[in-house]
Amino acid sequence: MEVFSKGIHRALVPLGSHMQNIAGVELVESAPSYQMLTQVDLLRFLKAHDSELKGIMSHNVEELGAVTKSVFGVTNRTKVIEAIKCMRAASLSAVPIVEASSAIEEDHGQLVNPELDRNYAYILQGKGRKLVGTFSATDLRGCPISQLQFWLPLSVLDFKEKHSTSPLPAASDTAVSSRELVTCHAESCLAEAIEKALTKHVHRIWVIDHLGHLVGVVALTDIIRVMRVSLLS
Repeated sequence: MEVFSKGIHRALVPLGSHMQNIAGVELVESAPSYQMLTQVDLLRFLKAHDSELKGIMSHNVEELGAVTKSVFGVTNRTKVIEAIKCMRAASLSAVPIVEASSAIEEDHGQLVNPELDRNYAYILQGKGRKLVGTFSATDLRGCPISQLQFWLPLSVLDFKEKHSTSPLPAASDTAVSSRELVTCHAESCLAEAIEKALTKHVHRIWVIDHLGHLVGVVALTDIIRVMRVSLLS
């Protein structure tokens, strides 16, 4: 839990090693083989042992401190090429898509953040934006370069629609998950967030208010972190 609570998504577990007291993530040279352990594997294990977790699962995500309220996103008018550039610059694998503002003039080639000041680098003010989708690296999976070149000028929402209905075989694998919004509320219990992450096969759940406005995100890393803190306290 300590390893995965620091943002590491997967680690190799040495099998048949005689070394003891391995701390953190280390390669054990003497191990004859390894097996992969992921954040998802750990959460499945914890969910199966809910009765031993001091009732942590019944607490809401905001109370536990699992909600990250500073969220970077793009608007529904952002072009695919601009979204990819922004995500690469900020080292993000996925971003929420929020409605563009009609009240202010904004650059849709920049990231939107609900908390930070408008003058901060490539960030625009986006508090209270309605969540309309998710754009992630997974959406680009299986898309041939030749086809992607034609889709780069499209808005992220238009791209997702075209890719999900594309006759390309690889597109069908992610069509449903790429269009579905996986969300919860700040008062949702941790068990609900974990269940959605596991059943929908996502690494993050967007937190919205009752009007559908984005207020934060709960990532698998956040879930494991707060569970570890609660168990140690």
